[in-house]
Amino acid sequence: MHADTDPSPRRVLVADSISERGVALLRDTPGFEVVVRTGLPAAELRAAVGAFDALVVRSATKVTADVLAEPGRLRAIGRAGTGVDNIDLDAATRAGIVVMNTPGGNSVAAAELTLAHLLALARHLPRADADLREGRWERKRYVGVELDGKTLGVVGLGRIGREVARRARGLRMEVLGYDPYVSSQAAADLGVRVAPLDELLASSDFVTLHLPLSDESRHLLDARRIASMKRGARVINCARGGLVDEAALLAALDSGQLAGAALDVFESEPPTDLALVRHPAVVATPHLGASTTEAQERVGTEIAAKIRDYLRTGAILDAVNFPSMDREAFAETAPILDLAERLGRFLSQIAEGGFRRLEVRTVGTLARHSLRPLAMAATKGLLSGIVEGAVSWVNAAGLAAERGIAVEESRSSDASPWAGLLRLTLTTDRGVTTVAGTFFASDRPRLVEVDGVSIESRAVGHLLFVRNRDVPGVVGRIGTILGDASVNIAGIQLGRGSGGRDGAVSILEVDTPVPAEAVARIAALGDVLLVRAVEV
Repeated sequence: MHADTDPSPRRVLVADSISERGVALLRDTPGFEVVVRTGLPAAELRAAVGAFDALVVRSATKVTADVLAEPGRLRAIGRAGTGVDNIDLDAATRAGIVVMNTPGGNSVAAAELTLAHLLALARHLPRADADLREGRWERKRYVGVELDGKTLGVVGLGRIGREVARRARGLRMEVLGYDPYVSSQAAADLGVRVAPLDELLASSDFVTLHLPLSDESRHLLDARRIASMKRGARVINCARGGLVDEAALLAALDSGQLAGAALDVFESEPPTDLALVRHPAVVATPHLGASTTEAQERVGTEIAAKIRDYLRTGAILDAVNFPSMDREAFAETAPILDLAERLGRFLSQIAEGGFRRLEVRTVGTLARHSLRPLAMAATKGLLSGIVEGAVSWVNAAGLAAERGIAVEESRSSDASPWAGLLRLTLTTDRGVTTVAGTFFASDRPRLVEVDGVSIESRAVGHLLFVRNRDVPGVVGRIGTILGDASVNIAGIQLGRGSGGRDGAVSILEVDTPVPAEAVARIAALGDVLLVRAVEV
């Protein structure tokens, strides 16, 4: 990972309204230029995004594949909120754009709204209020149910689902939970009993949904599943429109299969067919999940800080298309990501033949780090010099797959002279090339091995890599040629293997790029087997 040293302003387009503090945080950052243009039509947004480094949206702006067809300099999309179904993640990933959100920013607001819907649904509050405003005193008409002792089924035990479960327990409800990615023990710690979805639906008096919208979750509550629910149950959806089949829900309310529904989200927003909204058993609000002063402030400032940090340092936090880390984990991992990318760049320029497979292996103390980000960083380095267009951590894996390059990750307990080692092995149609790196200190990354030959180099800047026969005079002749080309040598690192006279390698650190003519003269030396001018 390379910190961005480009002196030009980082330009950020804010396409949906976020808190003034969030906008100010970006504007007050030296070197940042912020443009607020809300309500842009799709065609205007597409024409605009390429001139910006980052785009900030909420749920109103749709960032489609067409909008991202010509991404230009766009590197990041920040979603002030949780759901990202308004952003085409596949298109963003292909374009190398990192998509970040604020998953915890509106959790309390959304959970509290869910509880408000739960109570309003149980006691018919909206319609009773409306009748009284019209002068009708209808006490007998609005007999409700108590929540005490009832069973609440929470579908999705993410941040918001967990907050809802905690509050429901405070109301002395029994709570069932369904989430295939949450362990029974983690649920039990919340006072929640995990159950299969069908059991949860059949046993719950109230069912509340807290899932992202995806191909798998669309119409999760369809006619079949609604029919399997306890007769007279009630449904709450403050998560995403589309989780419930609205036609099936309306039919179930008409038939009495369900006693009520509370909806903050809809398949089409605003809804064009108001039959469901106007149903007497429905409580409806216009997507208010994050609409609290505190949540608006929180998600706006959080996403602004994440965009700022990414554009300044490359820190990726709460990304949905890249393995995310918190700030502490990123601070620890960032130097290793940088080393992985540099090793990948170096390997790409010294290997011969068409790339077939890259293996990323960690040894010793480096083996405790997550492999996926390291593999993505190494792949980015490998492809940066050979792929037309921008290569980022985000799209590197996809670009490799498109080119038939397999990327494998592994940890090793092999003995090593280094406490921690990162080794990249590239298989091509002409052979195998290996490089390895380590840290002498947290701020001293080093290349320490090439094809099994021990050699130490900073692997930074302009380098000349040479494989040569281990005979006298080779380095002197190379130095003479570089001198003739007015290339100053800053350092020379030599390594010799145990495989005979052909096993020597040299890495020369130089102050300026080595001209092609000088490289050709060195290649023509009888004892030189391979020479490459390398930029890392």
